[in-house]
Amino acid sequence: MDLNQKIRELAEAGLSNPAHFVVDVTVSKYRPQKVTVFVDGDKGISIEDCAELSRYLGDKLDEENVMADAYTLEVSTPGIDHPLKLKRQYVANIGRSVKVQLVDKEILKGKLLAADEEKISLETENKESKKKELITIEIPFTEIEKTIVTVSFN
Repeated sequence: MDLNQKIRELAEAGLSNPAHFVVDVTVSKYRPQKVTVFVDGDKGISIEDCAELSRYLGDKLDEENVMADAYTLEVSTPGIDHPLKLKRQYVANIGRSVKVQLVDKEILKGKLLAADEEKISLETENKESKKKELITIEIPFTEIEKTIVTVSFN
């Protein structure tokens, strides 16, 4: 089992709320290594939950001697610029504005209306219409390169 997978399993075991989940784990290649665990929740996650997981995970990493050398541990939520990685994140962001980059590099912007196991539904402007007309399109996950939640300050 690789290091990232081991850390992910330990982090998942340390989540006390079933609505919380691990989004991503990264381990830097530089010394001292930095272990970053991104967590989120179906309805968000608090800083206290992140701190609790950080204490648990730090203890487990030391107890099981997972890291051979000195390391720093950071448990955080994905930032606004962090792309959505899990289908569960898409569901949690229904109703929000998103920017979707397709594998063919086309970029679509719109409102995320729905998400299931195979695809998302996006309300976007019809580029082929001369007047502003909204249409709903379905995009299979296999065609999505990355999706980022966008913030409007209007």
